[in-house]
Amino acid sequence: MDNKPILRIGYLNIADHLILGITERKVLKKEEVFKYLHLKTTPFIDWHTLSLALSRDEINAAFMLAPLAMDHFRKGEDIRLVLLGHRNGSVLIANKSANIKTIQDLKGKDILIPFHLSTHNILLHKLLNDHNLEIGIGKDVEVQTVAPSKMPTHVEIDTEGTIGGFLVAEPFGSNVIKAGLGDEFELSKNIWPGHPCCVLVVKTDIIRYFPNAVQELTNSLVKSGRFIKENTEEAARIGVFFLNQDINVVKSILNSPADRITTDHLMPQVKDFEQIQNYIVNVTGNIYEKINLDKFIYTGFASQAGAT
Repeated sequence: MDNKPILRIGYLNIADHLILGITERKVLKKEEVFKYLHLKTTPFIDWHTLSLALSRDEINAAFMLAPLAMDHFRKGEDIRLVLLGHRNGSVLIANKSANIKTIQDLKGKDILIPFHLSTHNILLHKLLNDHNLEIGIGKDVEVQTVAPSKMPTHVEIDTEGTIGGFLVAEPFGSNVIKAGLGDEFELSKNIWPGHPCCVLVVKTDIIRYFPNAVQELTNSLVKSGRFIKENTEEAARIGVFFLNQDINVVKSILNSPADRITTDHLMPQVKDFEQIQNYIVNVTGNIYEKINLDKFIYTGFASQAGAT
């Protein structure tokens, strides 16, 4: 009798989650056979619905925004962060209708981000604060949360230039550039070099009762991350299906520049999450209570998988 657990992993169709797409492709082509688990992936269109699914036990693992995952843990949900999904990877796009040439031109504009509990919110605060621009209602720049997939449409219909731009994971920035609606203003790697963003969290019951399954999945994901780094042409072809994008868009995301998004350094570092936590508590104000990061982050699986 097959008693392997089903790991139901939620994700968004974004480049940040491409390591999952690579692993899934290997399983579908039977290039990789899991001995200890059945993999079931579930795509979501936005962070709110993914978050609800995790809370309702509709999924038992997820690639999700690090601050959002931290908030789930803060609220008492029994999850652990076991691996990074990537580093870097997002882009600030300037809306052509808003005629943004310098960062000061963002004054009086709205900026779209994918979720209030996101690394994007932190990155935007850092960038604007570094240039003496204040964020908030009635201040220099107002922030609006919009599902990543809907950002291009918001820019397209904003002919008055109310929206200064948006900060989000790929491929949505590249899509707007390709459509001639926006320009690349800043890569997230230049705001915070090597920043984490999305992480893999797993329900603690799965970790407790099926550690071999979690280890096997982690091993595969770490290998997938290295595969993307070492085989960008093949990774881009897989990314066409995972992201539903043109091959040239995916190649650009993975290669222009080479560290636009990195997937070969997936070991969680507590110091990174201390920085995230301090920012969301002390600067953005989205969370008012800190969590015990040593209890939230478990690096044993990543370490055994050889993650760096």
